[in-house]
Amino acid sequence: MGVLSGGSFFEDVKDHLRTFEFLSDGYWHECRWGKASNKDLGRSLDDWELKVLGCRVLYSWISGAFSSMGQQVQYQGNSVVEISDDFILFQEQVDPFSLVADELAILANRLRSMVVAEVPKLASAAEYFFKMGVEGKRFRPTVLLLMATALNLPSSGPASDGNINMFSTELRTRQQCIAEITEMIHVASLLHDDVLDDADTRRGIGSLNFVMGNKLAVLAGDFLLSRACVALASLKNTEVVSLLATVVEHLVTGETMQMTSTSEQRCSMEYYLQKTHYKTASLISNSCKAIALLAGHTAEVSVLAFEYGKNLGLAFQLIDDVLDFTGTSSSLGKGSLSDIRHGIVTAPILFAIEEFPDLRAVVDRGFENPGDVDLALDYLGNSRGIERTRELATKHASIALATIDSLPVSDDEEVLKSRRALVELTQRVITRKK
Repeated sequence: MGVLSGGSFFEDVKDHLRTFEFLSDGYWHECRWGKASNKDLGRSLDDWELKVLGCRVLYSWISGAFSSMGQQVQYQGNSVVEISDDFILFQEQVDPFSLVADELAILANRLRSMVVAEVPKLASAAEYFFKMGVEGKRFRPTVLLLMATALNLPSSGPASDGNINMFSTELRTRQQCIAEITEMIHVASLLHDDVLDDADTRRGIGSLNFVMGNKLAVLAGDFLLSRACVALASLKNTEVVSLLATVVEHLVTGETMQMTSTSEQRCSMEYYLQKTHYKTASLISNSCKAIALLAGHTAEVSVLAFEYGKNLGLAFQLIDDVLDFTGTSSSLGKGSLSDIRHGIVTAPILFAIEEFPDLRAVVDRGFENPGDVDLALDYLGNSRGIERTRELATKHASIALATIDSLPVSDDEEVLKSRRALVELTQRVITRKK
């Protein structure tokens, strides 16, 4: 631990008994202050009366209220302390991707071996986004590996030598398989989406359909789905098979909703969020639930894992929608304004329509007239569309964090570290620039 130094905040608690909460080394503690005086301002945290509360998450930092009422104080270390009238937040950075880097490398090699095909052209197409340098950040496998560790809890059943330890090599391998299946389904959906959208770039390079043609891109996506099915069958868990099969159904449903929507549906936020759940959030949410089911968790814990993935996925897509307007082609790895140029209406435009109903006519035309895109951007720039989309993303991120807070209590260091990493990952989702 370290030493806090502060100002008027500490004077405010003079002669009072107050309780504050802060995060130190990943643990939430209760800190009871007795009579405070100036000599207490540099007091070591080790001297305070501490009680470990477990992984209890406070959400003020994510809602924005924290920054408006808090202040920063100095800490002798790599962390930042935030304080308000109600609590002290002491947060140590955890890099989610570094935490599972070794496993991600294993997964990457395994994925490359899983997509080998007999026909050279198909093999080349199938491995296109699994090659070194263009694998992406492996966001979804990272979430799933962290969730697997975050749910590494003792079995409630009677212990015996015959029981498989919940964090055994066999279980971990099966959970890694879920991460591999999820990534193959995700990449397959990207290949198909690029064909439907006539995209020419993906992850900073030429899209597969642009390089090898639409037919081979579609077949490569189908091949990846077939490989995912084979891996899924090997798990021999009918509930997990049903979950991941539902994901594929949702991907098709979501894309169809986007292609066949009526004018009324295109301008409906409810319709947009349902479509977004199908196209983006369903894969993460159901995969997180699969991780919990493989570990033998209760329905309650499995639902918490599902809700984390669902709300993280929605937040991720909402920020993606913002970045389509505010990002650049180089930072996004694809063309900016790609959605609106394809006539796809996303959250920022939907919020802008609420402020400027005249924008509805532009949307109904499908942005087909010359100057429609620029006109829509003018409306958007004068609205709170971008800001309200970020606020909605933050709301879903807060719900995701609440599910981590609600997971069964654990004092295992690795479990708590993975839960902190999931919190950090959620924060990165809503603050990312690309």
